[in-house]
Amino acid sequence: MNSLTLLTISLCVLALAYRYYGAFMAAKVAVLDPKRRTPAFEHRDGKDYHPTNKYVLFGHHFAAIAGAGPLIGPVLAAQYGYLPGAVWILVGSVFAGAVQDFIILYASVRNEGESISKIAHRYLGPVAGWCTAFAVLFIIIVALAGLAVAVVNALQESAWGVFTIACSIPIALLMGLWLYKIRPGRVGETTVVGVALLIAAVLFGNPISHSAFAKYLTLSPDALKTALPLYGFIAAVLPVWMLLCPRDYLSTYMKLGTVALLAVGIVFVHPDLLMPATTKFISGGGPIIPGPVWPYVMITIACGAISGFHTLIGSGTTPKMISNEMDIKPIGYGAMLVEGFVSMLALIAACSLHPNDYFAINAKLGTVFSTNVTDLPMLTKMVGEQTLAGRTGGAVTLAVGMARIFSGIPGMKNLMAYWYHFAIMFEALFILTTIDTGTRVARFILQEMLRPVSKKLSSGTYLPGVIITSFMVSYAWYYLLKAGSIQTIWPMFGIANQLLAVIALAIGTSFILKRSAKRVYALTTFLPFTALSVTIFTAGYLFVQKMLGNASTLAATLASSPSAVKLLETANKLPGFAEGKEPLGFIHGAIVNSRVNAVLTSIMMLLAVVIIVTCVLDWVRPKRSSDEHEPEGDLMALAEGIDVSD
Repeated sequence: MNSLTLLTISLCVLALAYRYYGAFMAAKVAVLDPKRRTPAFEHRDGKDYHPTNKYVLFGHHFAAIAGAGPLIGPVLAAQYGYLPGAVWILVGSVFAGAVQDFIILYASVRNEGESISKIAHRYLGPVAGWCTAFAVLFIIIVALAGLAVAVVNALQESAWGVFTIACSIPIALLMGLWLYKIRPGRVGETTVVGVALLIAAVLFGNPISHSAFAKYLTLSPDALKTALPLYGFIAAVLPVWMLLCPRDYLSTYMKLGTVALLAVGIVFVHPDLLMPATTKFISGGGPIIPGPVWPYVMITIACGAISGFHTLIGSGTTPKMISNEMDIKPIGYGAMLVEGFVSMLALIAACSLHPNDYFAINAKLGTVFSTNVTDLPMLTKMVGEQTLAGRTGGAVTLAVGMARIFSGIPGMKNLMAYWYHFAIMFEALFILTTIDTGTRVARFILQEMLRPVSKKLSSGTYLPGVIITSFMVSYAWYYLLKAGSIQTIWPMFGIANQLLAVIALAIGTSFILKRSAKRVYALTTFLPFTALSVTIFTAGYLFVQKMLGNASTLAATLASSPSAVKLLETANKLPGFAEGKEPLGFIHGAIVNSRVNAVLTSIMMLLAVVIIVTCVLDWVRPKRSSDEHEPEGDLMALAEGIDVSD
C-alpha cells in the first residue's frame, strides 16, 4: 500500500469528525455557552487560574497531551503490521479519545476547574471521589515514568538533543516574562522571538555537538533519569505563566511544524509501506510486544487513540485558563484529532522501513531479528551513528523513518544525518512537555487529597506546600524510572493510561446523564467505555500474570544455585541489562520490580472496579438535578487585561 493513500484517508476521516461529530458534541451534548463566565476569570490568581489566549492555550494543551504515545506507541505497534494500528488510531481518536477529552474538559470548566477526582466526589460521592484520587495519583506517577523512559532513550549520548532541549527552558522563561510582564498581551511578537530563538538552538546544536563543549552535554541514562524529575519539580513549583505555558506554546510550533513537514514529505516522497498489512506476530510471540494484537495494540498505541492521561490536563491546567466556553471544542476535541494524525504519521514512518530493518532496530541485540537486516548498514552510515541495531524503544525507529522521508524531498538527499538527529530532538521535546505538565497536575491532585489534613499544604499560593507536594510527586516517578526499562514500564504505562480513560469515560457518562436534555446522549461516552473496559481489564490480567510468572521463574533460577556463567546468561535475557552490571544484583532487582509492577497494576485495576461499580449504580438511579457550579461575578472585572501575578 502507498503511504499517500493512508495519509489521505486519515485526513478525510479526522476533518469530517471535527466538522460533524465535534459540532454535535458542542451543540447538543454539552450546549456550550459563550456568555458563561469561566473559572479563569472567577478565580484568577496569576499562578494557576489565568485567562489565556485560545491559540496560546491550544499550544499549551496540545503540547501537554501529545507525549510519547503518538510517537512511540504506533511505532511499536507496527510489529502487527500497518492495518491494526491504523484502524484503531482513526476509530479510537474520533469516537473515544476526542470525546473523552472534550467531556472532561467541559465538566471541569463547569465545576470551577476542579480535577477529575473532585468531579467524581461531587457527582458520585466520597467513595468514588477518594478512589478516583488514589487511582489518578497511582496512574499519573506510572505514566510519568513511562513517558520519561522514552526521553531517556531518545536523549542518551546525544549532545545535540540535550543542547536544544536545555535552550528551550530559558527561551520559554524569556517568553513568559515578555508576554506577561514586559509587553503584556503581545502574542505575535513573543511568538516570533521565541520561534526564532528555538530554530537557532536547533541549528547551533549540530556544531555544538562536535565541539569540546559536547562532553558536558553527552549525558548517560542515569544522569538523564535524575535530570528529568528535577526539571519536572522546578516546572511544577514555578507560576504557570512563567515556564510551563510559554514553553509548551513554543514547543507546539516545533511539533506542529515538524508534523506538517513530515506530512509534506510523505506527499512528495509517498513511500510504499514495506511492512505488510498484518504480520505473523498478530497472534502473539513478537520480539517487541509479547502478546496478541488484541488487546495489546490498544495499550501500546495508547495516547495515539485515547489517553486517560489527557483527563489530567483537561481537568488540571487547561480548564483554569479557558477564557470562553466555545474554546472547549477546538482545544478539547480538536487537539486529540491532531494527536491522532501525528500517530498516523509515526505509523507510516515506521512502516516505510523494510520489516527486517524495523525488527533489527527494535529487537534486543543477539537475537535473530537484530542480525537479519536489509538496508540497515547503509542507513546507519547515512545517519552518522555507530550502530542502529538493538536500539529498542521506538524512538530510533521513528527517527530513521522520518529522516529517510525527509531526505527524499528535493534538495535534502545529503542531509539525512541532520534530519535523524533533528528527529531525535523533536521526539524528546514532544515528550518532555507532557512530563512538566503531568508533574504539576499530580501536585494539584496530591494537594486536593491533603486538604482535609492541612489547608496550607493544599493551597497553591503557599510556597512550602507547593515545594513539598511537588517533591513527593517527582521523587515517586523518579523511583520507578530509575528501576525500569522501556520493556517493563511501557506496557504498565499503557494499562495505567487506558484504565484512567475507562474511569474518565465512566465519570463522563454520569456527568452527561445528570445534566443532558436527553439521556441517549450518554451513549457518546458509554459505548467507548464498554469496549475499552473489556480490552483493558483483559490486558491488565495478562500483564499481572506475566509479571508474577517472570518473578517466579527468576526466583527459581536463583534457588537452583546456578554458576556465574548461568547467572550472566539469565541476566543477559532481561531488559536493561548491560555490560558492567553485576548479574546477581540485577536479577534480584528484576524480581522485585516485576512484583512491584504486578502489585501496582492490581491496585489500579481494583480502584477502577470500585469507581465503575459506583458509576453503574448511579446510572440506574432516577435523574437528579445538576450540581454543577454556577459562576459568580468576576471580582477582577476592573482589572481586565492586567496581570496580577506576584
